[in-house]
Amino acid sequence: MSTTAIPAGYRPSPTLLAGRTVLVTGAGDGIGRAAALAYAAHGATVILLGRTVEKLEAVYDAIEEAGGAQPAIFPMDLSSAPEADYEGLAKAIGETFGRLDGLLHNASVLGERRPVANTTWKAWETVMQVNVNATFLLTRAMLPLLQAAPRASVLFTSSGVGRKGRAYWGAYAVSKFATEGLMQVLADELENTSAVRVNSLNPGATNTAMRRAAYPGEEPTGNPSPEAIMPAYLYLMGDDSLTVHGQALNAQ
Repeated sequence: MSTTAIPAGYRPSPTLLAGRTVLVTGAGDGIGRAAALAYAAHGATVILLGRTVEKLEAVYDAIEEAGGAQPAIFPMDLSSAPEADYEGLAKAIGETFGRLDGLLHNASVLGERRPVANTTWKAWETVMQVNVNATFLLTRAMLPLLQAAPRASVLFTSSGVGRKGRAYWGAYAVSKFATEGLMQVLADELENTSAVRVNSLNPGATNTAMRRAAYPGEEPTGNPSPEAIMPAYLYLMGDDSLTVHGQALNAQ
């Protein structure tokens, strides 16, 4: 694995994702919401996945009001959804859209910020379920649909603490190391057998609810908004990054 950079000053074409169908997890808030709106604004039909229906409906309405293609909503709680739900989702997407051109794994939970010695099993288990197990289950379920597309992109959300561990980041850091590992394994498997490309993206310090929870003493407005880092998310989802595969990238 090597670390590449997003092209400086990248500006996507307004039709970058025209005709594409893209699934975004954690689409109701923060970076997921911004990505869903950005993908729709650049022509994609966006499938909004999240656990809070009201938030997903608000994003749905915002996309329609902006003139985007009619999105789809799939409520799912990744902390408790059984394996069959992922297969059901794949079946529904297949019947509705026939293929999947992009998958953004954005949903994550922070868990406990405390020493490993004091970490509770329940909190550890929940983080691993949402950040690792659900990501695996969703990726596996979507692979046939992604491979049915002419040139699909899978984007995993990483973190600085998923590339170098830090004290008190516990399960979250370990889950992001696992995310990087899943990205690398999948990228290597698909390199010569598929047109699906796979990368990870570390959004960096961004003004989101998760960031504010992790750094309560930090001035939130000192970090860029989710909207400000969207060029990286657009670059990796569209054809401008066709040669980028198996890479760990940074949005900032």
